Amino acid sequence: MLSKVITLVGGVAGAASFSQFPEFSQQYIQRMGGAVDELSRFVAEFDADATELGLSREAALVDLAAGGDMGRARAETVAGTITRQARLEADLRALEGAGPFTRAYEMRRFSDSEIATRAWEAYKPAVPLSFEGGMFAGAGFLGGVGLIGGLMGLLRRIFRRRVSV
Repeated sequence: MLSKVITLVGGVAGAASFSQFPEFSQQYIQRMGGAVDELSRFVAEFDADATELGLSREAALVDLAAGGDMGRARAETVAGTITRQARLEADLRALEGAGPFTRAYEMRRFSDSEIATRAWEAYKPAVPLSFEGGMFAGAGFLGGVGLIGGLMGLLRRIFRRRVSV
């Protein structure tokens, strides 16, 4: 009896957790869009400065790095920012307009820890009343029941063997 209650609690916890994904992923994408806009502006300004000096982006980074320790550190920072902007822009293109099931399939694109942290800090869990929320809740319930039920079955098997030995 206790194992059934624990399994049910696991299912409810899974449902509550998974049902939050559609809205959280939407907030993550909105924050990603803001980050891409700001990073794109920065990269465009850097490229404009380089073009004004007759340099390509790569040549401008080399030139910046040749400017002593500070220049070298700044060149590494700018190169990292350019790389992050390109990665986030590609992720945003893949996720924009995607429904929650496609976003779940593309989970690897939710990889920016800074954006995820800020989205989580602002996120307010709620009871989803949408079809997508219900589907994710159902999947979470089944996953929770399966996981806890499997663990409880494994524990029962282990303790039965010890008692019979």
